[in-house]
Amino acid sequence: MIVLKTPIVIAIDGHSSCGKSSFAKTIANELKYLFIDSGAMYRAVTLFAINNGLIANGKANVEELEKHLSSIDINFKQSNNFAYQTYLNGENVENDIRSMQVSANVSEISKIKAVRTRLVALQQKMGTRKAIVMDGRDIGTVVFPEAELKLFMTASLEVRAQRRFKELSDKGSTVLLTEVSDNLAQRDFIDENRAESPLKRADDAIILDNSHLTPEQQMEWIKKYLEKFQ
Repeated sequence: MIVLKTPIVIAIDGHSSCGKSSFAKTIANELKYLFIDSGAMYRAVTLFAINNGLIANGKANVEELEKHLSSIDINFKQSNNFAYQTYLNGENVENDIRSMQVSANVSEISKIKAVRTRLVALQQKMGTRKAIVMDGRDIGTVVFPEAELKLFMTASLEVRAQRRFKELSDKGSTVLLTEVSDNLAQRDFIDENRAESPLKRADDAIILDNSHLTPEQQMEWIKKYLEKFQ
């Protein structure tokens, strides 16, 4: 366990399937901080839209979705094995939000201004007491621009596709590697070019390319940046 002198906010941004959430969880466990997966929040809204017929053929019914945003409640709970679970209106949806159907539609939902405004407000409220690790696309640039430590994670598309393919296969999903790779490339393009809070590195963010790093090597890497807060 690493003990810091004062609570801080650690903001982790980066591309899809580069291991942001896994790394953020490990850091949070090491520091005994709260982990918040902002990407899971957008996935939860996407699942809500799918389940309620508010998105079809890649196009969202923005007007109707906006009417429901105030009634969408998202929170996180840690299970007995320290795994973080996402809850949508009281229901555990951790597995459902990782489906390819949600992955194929989450970028469309994420670019909606009202959705981002609602979730950013929820995220900022979660971080008022600090002592959190949050990962996503705009954490260091929009949600917590004053975060004490900002990271920008990336990895090659090939590596990211292999990781995502294994994750889905391990959960029993039948999907082609090419399908996963195409989905990630499309999400990268949408995330980086959307009008609302596009994915970009904060000027003061530290870059971590973990294409060829093990989880253990990543933790050794981050420790040198945490030293100044000890």
